[in-house]
Amino acid sequence: MSEKITKWRLILGKKAEDKDTIPLEEMQEGMDKVLEALYDSERKKGLGKSSPNVNRWLGDIRKYFPTPVVQLMQKDALQRLGLEQMLLEPELLESIEPDVELVGTILSLNKIMPEKTKHTARIVVQRVVKELEKKLRNPLREAIQGALNKMVRNRRPRHNEIDWHKTIRANLHNYQKDLGTIIPEHLRGYGKKGNALKHIILLVDQSGSMATSVVYSGIFSAILASLRSVKTNIVVFDTNVVDLTETLPDPVELLFGTQLGGGTDINKALTYTETLITNPSDTILVLISDLYEGGNQSELLRRAAAIQQKGTQLIALLALNDKGAPIYNEEVAQQMGSLDIPVFACTPDKFPDLMATAIKKENIHEWIAREGFVEKS
Repeated sequence: MSEKITKWRLILGKKAEDKDTIPLEEMQEGMDKVLEALYDSERKKGLGKSSPNVNRWLGDIRKYFPTPVVQLMQKDALQRLGLEQMLLEPELLESIEPDVELVGTILSLNKIMPEKTKHTARIVVQRVVKELEKKLRNPLREAIQGALNKMVRNRRPRHNEIDWHKTIRANLHNYQKDLGTIIPEHLRGYGKKGNALKHIILLVDQSGSMATSVVYSGIFSAILASLRSVKTNIVVFDTNVVDLTETLPDPVELLFGTQLGGGTDINKALTYTETLITNPSDTILVLISDLYEGGNQSELLRRAAAIQQKGTQLIALLALNDKGAPIYNEEVAQQMGSLDIPVFACTPDKFPDLMATAIKKENIHEWIAREGFVEKS
């Protein structure tokens, strides 16, 4: 039997067989059973909702499939079979392969999660946060510091402000062969690191559709907060507004401080955020929302325009994830675009460069076009 026929048999399931049974090897039979348990909902002995069955199935799919496929099948199990107990029972939660979307689902169930599960849930969230921080920290730090370095040149840096790479290049002509070293006649340094040169505010919609964006926003804000040259605030909102800036040192605590779901009042959130802005010309406000305003839409647009006119750079991200823009309010997006506010969905890997572009006060619209994103205007 050809490998191609076997693959199609696994994809289509038993019901695709004709009179002649297609033979499967032992490993392939195992794969067939876990696929059938999930995707053939009419089977009498399907996955069901019993904890032992689910736990065994979670172990089997990790045995037969690579991590990306495991994560996809877990997501399908949650959506197709409503297996919320996968996230409400610690023994099952321990068996799940964590990813960003899973963290978003955990956060959305946080308020109804039993106490016995919350500790395990925090461990799962912490695993994902650590992995994402490791992946995102250096690109974001380097982009921000690089942009700030171009803004401010420090010719008399203190020891902890010296940019050694630039200093060495600037003094190569002073190399002393006898001493085997360079005499640093001219020091090159970063800006004054003790002072915040820019103020970045992330204003994040915590409605249910924004779950993945909330996770990435929390991690990016925590990384930004670790930079002394940047002042960082993170504010989340639904119909209420919550300032989570004090939790920035602990991104896991920050994420569990969110409450996914509920309505949306962007105007109310902007009203609060205005009180945080003390130096508009050095402030970047990133609104992350699908723009479905449940409050006063006309007042929202008026307030957004006023914030921008005072000198604050206002950027509206419809999503901060790898899947593009979700369903969003096209009318509000177009009206904000007509106010010259950049409105688009951004992928996490491009967020550092976006922030660097904003810090250098380069044209955001040109950057969006150059990166291939679709701007809403």
